[in-house]
Amino acid sequence: MFVYILVINILGFGVMWYDKIMAQTGNYKHRVAEGRILLIALAGGAMGVFIGMELFRHKTKKLKFTVLVPAIIILQLVLLKVVFL
Repeated sequence: MFVYILVINILGFGVMWYDKIMAQTGNYKHRVAEGRILLIALAGGAMGVFIGMELFRHKTKKLKFTVLVPAIIILQLVLLKVVFL
């Protein structure tokens, strides 16, 4: 379980980095769909997506991301507490 969470969060962080680079270079053909980023967050990578958002200042003006990603983190923390305690 720990390895999965680590890998999915690294993936989430990497996707935010990649999408920021594609946005900066104007390579809109290879951008990552917002739905895919949110799906990675829901799959357990919300913390990686959030750190990527803040570090790269990417998607921070989109209400969808500024509300949903922290909400997903809270939900995942609650689920971890319920499952493991």
